[in-house]
Amino acid sequence: MGGSGSVKDVKSKGELDGLRQSGEPVILHFWASWCEASKHMDHVFSHLSTDFPNSHFLRVEAEELSEISEEYSVSAVPYFVFLKDGKVVDKLEGADPSSLANKVAKVAGSINTGEAAAPASLGMAAGPTILETVQELARENGSSQMGTQVELGLSDTLKKRLQQLINSHPVMLFMKGSPEEPKCGFSRKVVDVLKDERVKFGTFDILSDNEVREGLKKFSNWPTFPQLYCKGELLGGCDIAIAMHESGELKEVFRDHGVDIMGTEQGVGGISEPTGLSTNLDSRLRSLIHSSPVMLFMKGKPEEPKCGFSHKVVEILKQVKVDFESFDILSDDEVRQGLKVFSNWSSYPQLYIKGELIGGSDILLEMQKSGELERVLVEKGIIKRETLEDRLRSLISSSPVMLFMKGNPDAPRCGFSSKVVNALREEGVSFGSFDILTDDEVRQGLKIFSNWPTFPQLYYKGELIGGCDIVLELRNNGELKATLSE
Repeated sequence: MGGSGSVKDVKSKGELDGLRQSGEPVILHFWASWCEASKHMDHVFSHLSTDFPNSHFLRVEAEELSEISEEYSVSAVPYFVFLKDGKVVDKLEGADPSSLANKVAKVAGSINTGEAAAPASLGMAAGPTILETVQELARENGSSQMGTQVELGLSDTLKKRLQQLINSHPVMLFMKGSPEEPKCGFSRKVVDVLKDERVKFGTFDILSDNEVREGLKKFSNWPTFPQLYCKGELLGGCDIAIAMHESGELKEVFRDHGVDIMGTEQGVGGISEPTGLSTNLDSRLRSLIHSSPVMLFMKGKPEEPKCGFSHKVVEILKQVKVDFESFDILSDDEVRQGLKVFSNWSSYPQLYIKGELIGGSDILLEMQKSGELERVLVEKGIIKRETLEDRLRSLISSSPVMLFMKGNPDAPRCGFSSKVVNALREEGVSFGSFDILTDDEVRQGLKIFSNWPTFPQLYYKGELIGGCDIVLELRNNGELKATLSE
C-alpha cells in the first residue's frame, strides 16, 4: 500500500502505532512551525515521498504531540526517525538533505533497481532549489553544512532569567495560557493535577514570550510544553506529571522536597532537630552506606527507577562508567525515614562515595557538568583517569570492524574515505566509524598509536588492516570479506 507518494500529518499516537504495525517502511519527520530549517527540510521530505511512494512519510508536530516526541527521544527539530518491520532502524538529527535522501533510500529501497541513492533523488527540478535554500540557511547560521539540530546558543542573560523563573516558586509550571485559561489540553491536564495535589504553584505563559519559550527548550533539553519543575528540578511534561500523580509518586516528591500542601497546618518538608536513632538502626545505616564504594539510595532500582530524580542520577553514574550498588528506599520505610535524620538530608536520591554523602540529583548534575564528579571519583580511587592510549584502544575495540575516516559513512569528507565505505558496503560488511575531523586529539594520536600517518584507517578486532589502497586491493582480490570475518 504505502503512502501513495504524499506526506501525511499524524494526528494521534494510535494512528502512528497502527501504521508501524503494518511492517511497511515508515519515515517520521518531527518538526515545528517556528523552525525555519524544519520548513525547508519539509520540502525535501515532500519530494522524497513522491520518489518513494511505497513508504509512509509522516509529519509529526513535536510540540503538540509530546507523547510521540517523548517516545522517540526527540530533543530538537528537525529530527527524522526511520522504521521498518515495526522497528526503529535509523535516526537523523538536523537539516542534512543528502543524508536524509540516502537514509530514506536505505530503508525504502532505491528508486530504480540497482541504483544507489544520491542527493539527486531529492525531487526532479526542484531538488537544486531546495538544496540551495537549505545551504543558504546554513550560511546564515554560520555553518558550512546543517548537520546539527537547530538550537541557538543561550546568552548568559537569558540563562540567568530562565533560572530565576524556574526558581521563582517551589513548584513552577511553564504552560500555554494561564491556570484560569489554559491554551492547550496538555497544560489544562497538568493544572488539574496540581490542583488535585493541593500545592501552591507559579506559572508562566510561554505564549507571551517567545524568547523564554525557545530558550527553555534548550535550557531544559525538553522540546515540548508544559514543563513542570519542583525546587528547580525538571519533573517532565504532561504524561509524566499524570503518571506520577496517579501512582502517588508526585505527592512523595512534593513531600520529600518540602513543598507546602494547602489546607495543612504546616509544611511537610525539612527535618527538625535529630530525634536520635536506635543503636541497631544507626548500625544498619552505616553498614548500608559502606556496603559499596559508590552507594545510591534511590526510589526503585537502576533498571527501573521510580522517580525522575533517581533516574537522572543513575544515568549520570552510567555516563561516568562507575560501578555502584543501590538500595530501594521504597522497600523499607525505616531506612527511608532514618537516613534522612542520619544524613541530615531530607530528600532522595542520596549518593555516597566511600561513606561520604555527596548529595542529590541537582548536585550530581552540577558536579558532572563542571568535571568535579570525575575528579572526586579519581581522588577517592574509584576510577582511573583515562589516558589517550586507553581512549584509542576503547574506540578501536568499540566495533569488530572499525573505520576511522573523514566525515561519516553517509557523508564522507574525502574520496579515500568514500571508497573504503563503498567497498565495505559492497561486501555487506557491518562496521562502526569515527569522524577524525571532529576530534584532533584522536586524529593525531591515532597516527602515532598505529604508526600509520594517513586516513582512513580500518581495524578488525583491534588490529590495523590498513588504509584505502590495502582495502581496495583486498576487495579486488576477493579477500576483503574473508579478512574481516576470520
